[in-house]
Amino acid sequence: MTEMDDVDGRGHAVVASPIGPLTLVAREGAIVGVFMEGGRHLPEPAWFGDHQEDPLLAAAARQLDEYFAGRRTTFDLPLRPAGTDFQRRVWSALREIPYAETVSYGDLAHRLGQPGASRAVGLANGRNPISIIVPCHRVIGSDGSLTGYGGGLDRKRQLLALEQRVAGLSLL
Repeated sequence: MTEMDDVDGRGHAVVASPIGPLTLVAREGAIVGVFMEGGRHLPEPAWFGDHQEDPLLAAAARQLDEYFAGRRTTFDLPLRPAGTDFQRRVWSALREIPYAETVSYGDLAHRLGQPGASRAVGLANGRNPISIIVPCHRVIGSDGSLTGYGGGLDRKRQLLALEQRVAGLSLL
């Protein structure tokens, strides 16, 4: 049994957002998932655990509301995404991408010291279980195109446009 299979102590809340409902999942004092309705790679519903009123889930919901309102550019939440060592390295690198900026999959692979691993970086990026907070939407194709996003390209475009508008940059 892996951590992704174990639901003991896991709880969730569903919150409204401008990009549709988000399911926030916490386990043992850390956020382990933020999932978009209809997103790719959704766990089985039982994985989310029971619906809970939880201070951590409430804090995550509040911070996401602030993000969507343009009042928050970074998140201050304990995170514990479950994945392979390589996936966790990629997800950690995603958190280093500044607000309203983008990098290519190849750039991210270089940052990880594995310049030939852009496809593997893309696969790990697509498996990010903590969307928005771990900003996988900030990774684009080497030609600047919006490629692949587990929540759909329309949502990726919306998230990037929000960040660019808040940062005072020109829209995509």
